[in-house]
Amino acid sequence: MNDGEHARRPGAERGFAARHIGPRPSDVEAMLREVGADSLEQLVAETIPGPIRLRRDLDLPAARSEADVLAELRELAGRNRCLRPFIGLGYHECITPAVIRRNVLENPQWYTAYTPYQPEISQGRLEALLVFQTMVQDLTGLDIANASLLDEASAAAEAVTLCRRVSGRDGRDRFLVSSRCHPHVIAVVETRAEPLGIEIAVLDDEEMDPGPRDLGILIAYPDTFGAMRSGRELCRRIHDAGGLAVVHCDLLALTLFEPPGAWGADVAVGSTQRFGLPIGYGGPYAAFMAVRDDLKRQLPGRLVGVSRDATGRPALRLALQTREQHIRRDRATSNICTAQVLPAVMAAMYAVYHGPEGLAGIAARIRRWTLALRRVLEDLGYDTGREEVFDTLTVRRGPLDAAEIVDRARRKGYALRRHANGAVGVALGEPVGAADVAALAEAFGGAGGAAAVESAARDSGSEPPEELRRTTGFLEHPVFHRHRSETAMMRYLQGLASRDLTLASSMIPLGSCTMKLNAAAEMLPITEPGFSAPHPFAPPEDAAGYRSLLDRLGSWLLEITGHDAISFMPNSGAQGEYTGLLVIRAWHRSRGEAHRNVCLIPRSAHGTNPASAVLAGMRVVVVECDRDGDIDLADLEKKIEAHAGELAALMVTYPSTHGVFEEEIASICSKVHEAGGLVHLDGANMNAMVGLCRPGDIGADVCHLNLHKTFCIPHGGGGPGMGPITVSSRLAPFLPTHPLVRGGGEQGIGPIAAAPYGSPSILPISYAYIAMMGPDGLRKASEIAVLNANYVARRLEPHYPVVYRGKRGRVAHECIVDLRPLKRSAGIDVEDVAKRLMDYGFHAPTMSWPVPGTLMIEPTESEPKEELDRFCEAMIAIREEIREIERGEADPNDNLLKNAPHTAEAVAAERWTHPYSRERAAFPKPWVRERKFWPPVGRIDNAWGDRHLFCSCPPIEQFAG
Repeated sequence: MNDGEHARRPGAERGFAARHIGPRPSDVEAMLREVGADSLEQLVAETIPGPIRLRRDLDLPAARSEADVLAELRELAGRNRCLRPFIGLGYHECITPAVIRRNVLENPQWYTAYTPYQPEISQGRLEALLVFQTMVQDLTGLDIANASLLDEASAAAEAVTLCRRVSGRDGRDRFLVSSRCHPHVIAVVETRAEPLGIEIAVLDDEEMDPGPRDLGILIAYPDTFGAMRSGRELCRRIHDAGGLAVVHCDLLALTLFEPPGAWGADVAVGSTQRFGLPIGYGGPYAAFMAVRDDLKRQLPGRLVGVSRDATGRPALRLALQTREQHIRRDRATSNICTAQVLPAVMAAMYAVYHGPEGLAGIAARIRRWTLALRRVLEDLGYDTGREEVFDTLTVRRGPLDAAEIVDRARRKGYALRRHANGAVGVALGEPVGAADVAALAEAFGGAGGAAAVESAARDSGSEPPEELRRTTGFLEHPVFHRHRSETAMMRYLQGLASRDLTLASSMIPLGSCTMKLNAAAEMLPITEPGFSAPHPFAPPEDAAGYRSLLDRLGSWLLEITGHDAISFMPNSGAQGEYTGLLVIRAWHRSRGEAHRNVCLIPRSAHGTNPASAVLAGMRVVVVECDRDGDIDLADLEKKIEAHAGELAALMVTYPSTHGVFEEEIASICSKVHEAGGLVHLDGANMNAMVGLCRPGDIGADVCHLNLHKTFCIPHGGGGPGMGPITVSSRLAPFLPTHPLVRGGGEQGIGPIAAAPYGSPSILPISYAYIAMMGPDGLRKASEIAVLNANYVARRLEPHYPVVYRGKRGRVAHECIVDLRPLKRSAGIDVEDVAKRLMDYGFHAPTMSWPVPGTLMIEPTESEPKEELDRFCEAMIAIREEIREIERGEADPNDNLLKNAPHTAEAVAAERWTHPYSRERAAFPKPWVRERKFWPPVGRIDNAWGDRHLFCSCPPIEQFAG
């Protein structure tokens, strides 16, 4: 269907697709003329190789209205039976303060932001993450914390690899894990350790006897049974043996109980879910890792640090960025790419909202009701153990058996945990009160009512015993004390948001990142109680709505990719890469070919590709690219021949990271298959493929999908994300399993995430997008993504050479423009252009990747022609500013680009010493005045920040001047 047919279709301009897609029909016609194509069909034919083109419509339901899809999602949410979740296992009831829900979770200034790689226009998010880091290190009693990880189980696995980096140089290859950790945490640690040759020994704490083989220990505080036991002695023993101590802990408990840092623990990991983040059937929420100071350069993930800008004023940035895996590639120690920034911001603001007294008060109330319930149950004749507890009881023996207790509780609206040994677990959360404890007591056969439990609560108290009691202060920075009224809190949150440039401000043209519209109608369902309340380990019959959503969305994604089976477990794109490679590895092993461990990866690949391969136990062999940016077929054949007996996989991004559809992709896949290998297609650029071609048809055996790119889950400033994998039928038996929920393949690999479906509470976003777009809208979105990229390339090419094009002169959904000649002609580099774009109100495109000294631009289908033109005009105007330097009309050192970005303070200062005007600095184009975004700080000194690493919230006056 060409554009004219789309415009004539009844209701086309009123449907959701017409609002999602930016250019109007008249704009499309003008843009087609500009790029020299008669129709979208012709443009796509000149862009995508004919043999791989999809020659039929996607077999998906027709597009439906926003109202219909929202009603359907409400109906699905209503099918989930939302019992009060007292199951525990790391997931707890909590309350999201309305001021945080409205001003963060539901605010596009927070959820449409990108990872803060351009710190001058990301100061609000960076400050919120610095608050998160401060909160974590204060509560854990350790020296430094990162800016969040994916979930608590993968954080524990990252801690194991950290211990290997530090302690594994002398041949240590074993790690001790307490059997009292949560089952899913143990299972993820085992899955992640096995390909790296790390032996995991699961032992009871009393059985741990660290020796010279041991890298470290992982213990839980509280443990999965609820016991709060000091790990001081175990920390001492592992240190005596030369290893490290890792503690999986609960931050809320640490407001009352002695923190792991006080024992001498080296690493603390855990989840911030109970800090205002709904359970959501398993996620997303922010995990954390804190370490002692001498381990800070081994800390995985992102780290926000304090630096200074060009005027010497304090400014925030991501510190130690050499840890970013696109830099380290096959030398990477982690494949982390996505953090959980939006959930981390919410958790940090929860701590700001409540302050230390409020958090300790919530913790004390939970412990008081837990102790009251214990007293009532003991009076009824139940054995609840004698160890100290915080919020969880394990009831081992008593008048009623476990099945009856759980059933009685369900009839009262409460879900409890059934242990394999017949015990019952009860975990209390923030909203618990006397009525809840009385109802739970009745489920165990009691009859005392609320008055009895209130009396028990008065007698129980909440203070931990002296040997476990916290004696050190926490959250003492003023940020945790000054925002007590909602007015103050609202203004703080809005003030932070105003310091970030997001999609609410302007186009974010980042190549490979697909910063497209996250429509309000897609976002609304995630706060439906039926989606936000369920526990991930609730019985399957309680999650019928989620099951239907997963089944339908899964079938749609399989039709889009041309594959046969899907796993939603990976909760980031990089984790999807890793999972796909583990599945390939398992397939080879099932065939008696465990020796196949070579992964071929083109030099142009995203850095997480080789990082994921290394963590999956594979050996990376790099395939060169030719002068056109395509895979060098001669080198590929040479590498296949050299490693034919060991070849496990080829990992390829399609369309390539050079922004083209390679002509020989089907032949490339065939060559790998003929040599006994499989093909993993990185779906980062799927936005150019949906409805036009399919990974399975090309020959890919596995594909991971970035739902936070192509399928509209917002980036949230650097997470949440989802990276499900789709696979061919021969790989389906090896999809990941979970120890607590049935599913996955019959010969499946172990879990790679804490929850069985990753971060399912955000899947309604992608569901709504596909349902409202329909097959025609999805194809049209891909066509317009290609058109927008070719339009930008055509407009910019007279000023900035386009580095790569396909065989017929077209780019895919993104283009790379070359700035390298400007370094020679004017002393201007890619960073100078990036910072100057901030003065025009734009976020920079992707800098110096995959080609150093270039910008990779992806406009997406959501941007209207007017915004594309503004961006192009800004880039052209900047090129003219560079020509002034080349002609000698502008100072090579004191010019508009070298001094960018220009802050309001600098422009309004009494003294102005630059040879250009204030107006040119701040308002380089008339349209900039209409919606000027002022960068809050000047250019940041990255090197100074790394030399003076400081990653928590000090009184800012310490850094003034």
